[in-house]
Amino acid sequence: MPKDIKVLVCGAAGKMGQAVVRAVDSEAGFKLAGAVDRVGNPNIGKDIGLLCGINEIGVKLSGDLKETISKSQADVMVDFTMPEIVIVNAQMALKAGICTVIGTTGMTKSDIAELSKLSKQNSTGAIVAPNFAIGAVLMMKFAKEASKYFASAEIIEYHHDKKLDAPSGTAIKSAELMVENRKLFGRDTVSGKETIKGARGAIGDGNIHIHSVRLPGLIAHQEIILGGTGQTINIRHDAYDRTAFMPGVLMAVKKVMELDCLVYGLENII
Repeated sequence: MPKDIKVLVCGAAGKMGQAVVRAVDSEAGFKLAGAVDRVGNPNIGKDIGLLCGINEIGVKLSGDLKETISKSQADVMVDFTMPEIVIVNAQMALKAGICTVIGTTGMTKSDIAELSKLSKQNSTGAIVAPNFAIGAVLMMKFAKEASKYFASAEIIEYHHDKKLDAPSGTAIKSAELMVENRKLFGRDTVSGKETIKGARGAIGDGNIHIHSVRLPGLIAHQEIILGGTGQTINIRHDAYDRTAFMPGVLMAVKKVMELDCLVYGLENII
């Protein structure tokens, strides 16, 4: 029988990290091998299963990634931390030959390029995905296709009030994909004047305006609006619970084991 995929979770005490721990623990063919969070977390040393509201599973939360990599013998590291932390974590994992799945957003293009280079140098797979919800990936695919026919587009993304980066990685990735089918949007729109600075949002790739909403009560939502003569098309995805991202995370954990380079975007593996 094939062995279980041993998974190490970084940011395991956070909301997304806990969801990953529960998903890995409940999925056949997977085994939680390690759980790491920031040094100073008061729960360091406690069983991560109990912290996540499931049974005790014999894996204690650690504040030392290097030590956990050595002890866990993990096959894959899943990271949901922060932009300034994920780069160091991923470098450490890839150098140790551990495949890496990154859901942390806020990384720059140069950050991703650096990790791509390291992935190739070590012949170790990596997947970076701004969004792991299958529905969100389909939303981006549909918007890319629609961009062939609509010359104007805007993106509104809505997230919880604890999200640190804006715009979201999903909004940035959406614009990148849409530009593959149309280099410039909004050429026919009338130039206006902002009476309040920023009212028209930020300008992403291809002159697509992106608006970021941050409010308590939200999880992750995005609407892509494309306009043409006498018509508009709205493509929207809503994630009401973090479990929406788990099938994509587990898919990525399986797929990354087959890679020897970095892949950016879940749409490239489904």
